Amino acid sequence: MIEKVDVLIIGASAAGFTAALTARKYNKNASIMVLRKEEATPVPCGIPYIFGTLFDVKKNCMPDGVLIKNNVKILTKEAKAINRDKKTVTLADNTEIGYEKLILCTGSTPVKPPIPGIDLKNVFFAQKDTDYLNDVLTRLGKVKDVVIIGGGFIGVEFADEFRKRGLNVTIVELLPRCLQLVFDEEYCIMAEEKLRERGVHVITKTRAEEIVGKEEVEKVRLSSGEEIKADIVLIGIGVRANTILAQDAGLKIGEQRGIWVNEYMQTTDENIFAAGDCAEKFSFFTGKPTGLKLASIACREARIAGVNIFGLKRKNPGVIGSFSTIIGDLGLGAAGLVEKAAKENGFDVITGQAVGMDKHPSAMPECRELKIKLIFDRKSGVVLGGEIAGGTTTAELTNIVSLMIERKMTMDEIATFQYGTHPAFTCSPVGYPIANAAEDAIVKM
Repeated sequence: MIEKVDVLIIGASAAGFTAALTARKYNKNASIMVLRKEEATPVPCGIPYIFGTLFDVKKNCMPDGVLIKNNVKILTKEAKAINRDKKTVTLADNTEIGYEKLILCTGSTPVKPPIPGIDLKNVFFAQKDTDYLNDVLTRLGKVKDVVIIGGGFIGVEFADEFRKRGLNVTIVELLPRCLQLVFDEEYCIMAEEKLRERGVHVITKTRAEEIVGKEEVEKVRLSSGEEIKADIVLIGIGVRANTILAQDAGLKIGEQRGIWVNEYMQTTDENIFAAGDCAEKFSFFTGKPTGLKLASIACREARIAGVNIFGLKRKNPGVIGSFSTIIGDLGLGAAGLVEKAAKENGFDVITGQAVGMDKHPSAMPECRELKIKLIFDRKSGVVLGGEIAGGTTTAELTNIVSLMIERKMTMDEIATFQYGTHPAFTCSPVGYPIANAAEDAIVKM
């Protein structure tokens, strides 16, 4: 055995990093170790921006110095097995580490669809691996035509970054709209219009049937019969929980194939917790399992697990889902249940909408239009979700809406909530869109 630690965390991405720092804040004396198989860990949300903004994988890595400064040991070895009876983790070199409490933050892996030709050279995924991403970055310097399979957040963000490099980019999406799993149609249309304005070719309601080539990618054949030239194919159709260690250790796996956890982020073993993409999620609205996987959710769960290993204190009420992205200068955000999703979950909804400027007066530099749509439960008046389109303030406004959802605020409370404004940073106090959207819903009632 190498050693025994009080807290062992497997995985050093968003969840593992946050769990370690949280555990340290609440226990200054515990021995804490992060176990990871990579020399460096990419920031998950920043991966697309390596290719059109940062141009350097090292600029998008988690800062090890923060862990070291907080007396968290980092061990770069791969975990192969968990022995729950002995409370040990076996490593790839057959040595063992003992633990008192274990937090699994093993993350997720990209979904690999059964498309013929997927194993050809120059077919890539959004892999959280620095060597892999460096390879993609190198190859991008020698290509011209890129096909992206999947029009969700991964695909859209990669498309925008690839266009910054001057590449010919095509998105192929099976659903009727890009970003359809997150936004209502009017917001999806805004996203697609901006993509096309940026020079991205968007094809929806179409399946990628085959990736064609001898050794390397040459083209992609679509269900419509069309063939698109491709030097590189990026596949971004989602991720699945990495639960191999947990399954082999006999821990319960949930309906969405994540590691089952209770409201304290505790697995079926009282000494093992799980957080992040590997952990099963439950909806804030219905209590049912959900497939949501976001770095923001991972960090929240890690803050719960990182405290609860020293005594069960924090509870997870379920995931709301707060998303944001930017295409060119168009920011898009969504929190909670959008109108379509709310109706699908059985809610009788009423919506409120407002349009304003994100600075005031409108003559302020870089001022742009901001649109917001709030979704309320008609019976209780409680907010269920919101969608925002605007500029760089969109993400933080989306976070405000997310907090309102979690606090179960009503349309009257939102219409009269207390906010601060400033000409350079915010909408006008007279026409503050979040309050105005709530007023719009009240009037409709």
